[in-house]
Amino acid sequence: METAEQLKEIVRQTYGAIAEGGQSEAAGCGCGPTSCCGPSNDVPINMAVGYDGLNGYVAEADLGLGCGLPTQFAQIKPGDVVVDLGSGAGNDGFVARAETGETGRVIGLDMTPAMIDRARRNAKTLGYTNVDFVYGDIEDMPLPDNLADVVVSNCVMNLVPDKQKAFSETFRILKPGGHFSISDIVLKGDLPAGIIKDAELYAGCVSGAIQKDTYLQIVQEAGFTGIVLQKEREIVLPDELLQSYLTADEITDYRQQDKGHSARGIYSITVYAEKPAATAPEFADSEPKTASCCGPDCCN
Repeated sequence: METAEQLKEIVRQTYGAIAEGGQSEAAGCGCGPTSCCGPSNDVPINMAVGYDGLNGYVAEADLGLGCGLPTQFAQIKPGDVVVDLGSGAGNDGFVARAETGETGRVIGLDMTPAMIDRARRNAKTLGYTNVDFVYGDIEDMPLPDNLADVVVSNCVMNLVPDKQKAFSETFRILKPGGHFSISDIVLKGDLPAGIIKDAELYAGCVSGAIQKDTYLQIVQEAGFTGIVLQKEREIVLPDELLQSYLTADEITDYRQQDKGHSARGIYSITVYAEKPAATAPEFADSEPKTASCCGPDCCN
């Protein structure tokens, strides 16, 4: 069983290689720009949805690593401060910038240096002066309290080993009355053990996922209210991938349960939740964090 730090390193190496190679690198492993990879790197899992038509979409920043469109549901207003967790090459951040405009601000946070470098190059090419990209861990964000009006994230929280810390940190950096819209991968029912424990599928968006009910409970326990499931769709695992983990009889059993009423499987969800406008004392009295990089020009 991998430790939390080992899992983070798997994700860092996997996504670092994608950042350096781009969509062509992903396509070279058979995944294509709208899917995550199975362990053999030749079996696509259809996770992502297309950004075509969204204002601010930049094809060069779209590495096909998401599983939803959180910015479409995020209710971003002109002038908002938006934080994108797991910002990658900047895709969702640039869409958010189109919504918040020149008077707002977008901060992308990512733990993969190659992604930060690529996102900063993209922002420089686009001429954006109010979009910053910061290196950091979602479990311990180098950002101050009460910073963001809106937090977005796309298929990233499922990769974080300590989701309680991640959502607690999200709560901390949101302003009172702020909200998040997060797309992620969750599970319903029991999946075959071979799929759940596989480290390579962890970086491929599946093995880090938890049960949907548990996920929503973590959000609530972090202090969020007004929790709304904005979108949900099933992710279908192809037989070619299941054959890497299951016998023929186990695949048949898995498919039969999928067709039943158990709703067993992997799902993409987009969740909305709010930080209460009147923050409880136990949150308000916590020691503020000092930002390591939050000025408008420090990351350019």
